[in-house]
Amino acid sequence: MLFQIKSYLKFLWHSKNEHGVHSPFVFSLVTKCFYDKKPKPEYSILNNYRKSLLENKNFIDVTDFGAGSKVFKSNRRQISKIAQTAGISPRRAELLFRVTNYFQPATILEIGTSLGLATSALALGNPKAKVVTIEGCPNTANVAQNQLAEFDCNNVEGVISEFESFLISENIQATNYNLIYFDGNHSKKATLAYFELLLPTTDNDSVWILDDIHWSEDMEKAWKIIKKHPKVKVTIDTFQWGFVFFRHEQEKEHFIIRS
Repeated sequence: MLFQIKSYLKFLWHSKNEHGVHSPFVFSLVTKCFYDKKPKPEYSILNNYRKSLLENKNFIDVTDFGAGSKVFKSNRRQISKIAQTAGISPRRAELLFRVTNYFQPATILEIGTSLGLATSALALGNPKAKVVTIEGCPNTANVAQNQLAEFDCNNVEGVISEFESFLISENIQATNYNLIYFDGNHSKKATLAYFELLLPTTDNDSVWILDDIHWSEDMEKAWKIIKKHPKVKVTIDTFQWGFVFFRHEQEKEHFIIRS
């Protein structure tokens, strides 16, 4: 916790709003998407999706393949508690919806479904997109699949698999993903492994969003390595998320933006 506080204070010191952005591409994203305050009808769907989970008092046994939980001491967890502590926040779900709606990606990959709170935002952001979401824990995936079906997120394909097993398949290497949301194993080793495995799926307009880039010292190190990668042209650090773009026509540039 102390590490994250220090990281956040450093972020606040270096971060800017739209007035400190001189890239037309990033300025447009920040002003038209990040800072868009207009209400959206989809927000009520996202809210009801969350409310349904918060009211679910059932317990499931969770198989945790990631870096572990800083909240739960046991793998037997109540669904309402998972939604309350481990899922994407309401504000972040709305931002993820706006980002998806702004870029209109045709193909989306999510690494780490959990209960599908972020998945629903991705699916609603572009109902015409194909959303593939991977979850390692079968019990968690089943809850998410039932929720997504109940809220008519019919453009989602759920895959139950360990992340790396899925990502090393030939089909993945030959696929193009317009948007990838990384919310799985929050460790340096895994993050960099997923990054390298998924690089062949990118094109000039690909958008990558990495969750919890300041979660630990290791994750910050992973983020710094990703920023330096020769194929990465533009990054945006919003503290919670790191945005990565591969736009060949742009000079390499890094932004720290309050979102």
